[in-house]
Amino acid sequence: MRFLIFAFLFAVAFAALPAMAETTLERGYRQMYDLQFSQAHDTFHEVERDHPQDPLGPASDAAAYLFTEFDRLHILQSEFFVHDQHFYTDRKLTPDPQLRRSFEADLEAVRRLTGPAPSDPNAQFAVLLARGLESDYLALIEKHYSASFQEMKTGRAMAERLLAAHPEYYDAWIAVGVENYMLSVKPAPVRWLLRLAGGQTDGALGIEKLRLTAAKGHYLAPFARLLLAVAALRTGNRGEATDILAGLCKEYPHNPLYAQELARLRPAEGALP
Repeated sequence: MRFLIFAFLFAVAFAALPAMAETTLERGYRQMYDLQFSQAHDTFHEVERDHPQDPLGPASDAAAYLFTEFDRLHILQSEFFVHDQHFYTDRKLTPDPQLRRSFEADLEAVRRLTGPAPSDPNAQFAVLLARGLESDYLALIEKHYSASFQEMKTGRAMAERLLAAHPEYYDAWIAVGVENYMLSVKPAPVRWLLRLAGGQTDGALGIEKLRLTAAKGHYLAPFARLLLAVAALRTGNRGEATDILAGLCKEYPHNPLYAQELARLRPAEGALP
């Protein structure tokens, strides 16, 4: 089961950091989405040096490791832009062990900085982001769907509590959106079992929350837009998918995924809008 992230993903109002650090985080996420992973790590490490008590620094660095592995293993191409209506395959992957250790070290740093029950909204956001990243790694790379499902549920429940008290954290809505949409495409008997186990499978609600993240989110808005393009492709709405991918292609020119999928939708026009 996946929570994205990707993920992990990734708060509009981020009052815990001064304006300069927030700009640094924005730059790091833009570099990550544009597949400039070395630069993204450098940027997130800068945040960690400047704000060593802020858990969003290592959480963001973990996101860059996850996206690095997604790119190396062609995860998004194989898992999202295929015609399998239920998203998952049994294709065996070979994770990078050093990257896995670095990823886990970042997640452990988040846990160490936040403690078992953080009350600060910034810390809560970092924890739910870290859980989403772990859920994505378990599902999309290691194929441990049951463990991923547990992380997904926990992250979504944390997001709901955070948003009830701090609705300005629009990025947190992706946890609700991903769980509902991704699980909604499973076969009916599986959806019934997932609901019994505490999962949420409302596809319409999932799309609604993904749209909210895409429109008002900050660090996770580009990923929410990608998921909306996936949803549009799977329902045959080529126009919406084309518009979303064209926008992403312009914003992240070093990421070939958007151009490749756009070329498939508009072969006569080429990859670029």
